[in-house]
Amino acid sequence: MNTMIDIQDIGKKYQINSGTSYLSLRDVLSRGAGRFLKPGRKKKETFWALKDVSFKVGEGERIGIIGRNGAGKSTLLKVISQITPPTTGQIQINGRVASLLEVGTGFHPELTGRENIYFNGAILGLRKKEIDRKLDEIVAFSGVEQFIDTPLKHFSSGMQLRLAFSVAAHLEPEILLIDEVLAVGDMEFQKKCIGKMEEVSRSEGRTILFVSHNMSYISSLCNKAILLEKGSLVKEGGVSEVINEYLTSIRKPFESENHSSNQHNDTVKLLGVRAIDQNGAAKDSFSVNETIRIEMRYEVLRGGSVLWLGYNLHNENGVNIFDTHSVNTELYRKPHEKGVYTAVATIPPHLLNTGNFFVSAAIFNHLERIIYVHEKDITLFHVHDVLDGITARGMSPADFPGIVRPLLEWNINKNE
Repeated sequence: MNTMIDIQDIGKKYQINSGTSYLSLRDVLSRGAGRFLKPGRKKKETFWALKDVSFKVGEGERIGIIGRNGAGKSTLLKVISQITPPTTGQIQINGRVASLLEVGTGFHPELTGRENIYFNGAILGLRKKEIDRKLDEIVAFSGVEQFIDTPLKHFSSGMQLRLAFSVAAHLEPEILLIDEVLAVGDMEFQKKCIGKMEEVSRSEGRTILFVSHNMSYISSLCNKAILLEKGSLVKEGGVSEVINEYLTSIRKPFESENHSSNQHNDTVKLLGVRAIDQNGAAKDSFSVNETIRIEMRYEVLRGGSVLWLGYNLHNENGVNIFDTHSVNTELYRKPHEKGVYTAVATIPPHLLNTGNFFVSAAIFNHLERIIYVHEKDITLFHVHDVLDGITARGMSPADFPGIVRPLLEWNINKNE
């Protein structure tokens, strides 16, 4: 397999102005007029957006790049696409690179859609004949035929994305770099984009580097993945193992900082909490149209107590999604006997929005105001979007905000 991208010890350093010292009129008068000519100095700090990153990308590989915000994902693509030079290290690229890093990148707002296709093609080093041959295919895929001779400044962001992706995918670059920009498009176009990237990679052998927070997209498109954290490459390998490492890295700070245990009692002991699917298999990641079951195993050490069970769910921003208690069970007001129990609470499909969710668990008796067990952020699961199937979001952008996204029952009737 030919090496298309060879990155060796890449680092990217930025200077940050941490603050500026300003002089007041009182300062000027007290220090003398001569000091007025000396402006306050800005304190500069260095920030490494990338640190000693090394990896190789083979021909036809589809690499997913994941990590938290600020991990260095976009900076890495900008370095590879030569938008910004690295501070340290070397990078070797074998092939023509097309990048889609921001909506409108490489386009001119005063030119028409058609003119921008030729403009962008020229940037990629293509001749007019080559662009002519692909023009109809580009326009048809973008779905903006009606506006193709309109200046780009009149296009919506979604229309610009459609045209930009179509140009990047159809003008046959050997290497295609795609940032999270696909989130601007509607679900139907996102599906087309994923399908096109699969097609050009598998059938035409093109290499793709794809940045996304949507684990479903990464799983469906990529055959390898890398995980960045604070500018460093911490994991490289198969998609599933890298995604699991990413989810684990999110969980660890919450568990170490927020985990609180209150199991020092002789009544009940919490044995474990996990997220499982309909078949009882433990999972870290669910699609929005899957049923999520939260399983609690606990041991009653001393029988005769009335025990209530509860979960609290919150997102990674700390927003409380909901609390739930075992109020609809037979044991809600009856004493537990000694033994091991398994309790499952079911979260229906089409309720949670996409993102990471943290589960806290408690065993208590509200009437007697006794908390036997309280475990904060004991487990985590991820919810991702789907490319196929009906969702509450319909054709809306993938980054549509909201804590929940229920698929509600609608009735529409024509008034007589």
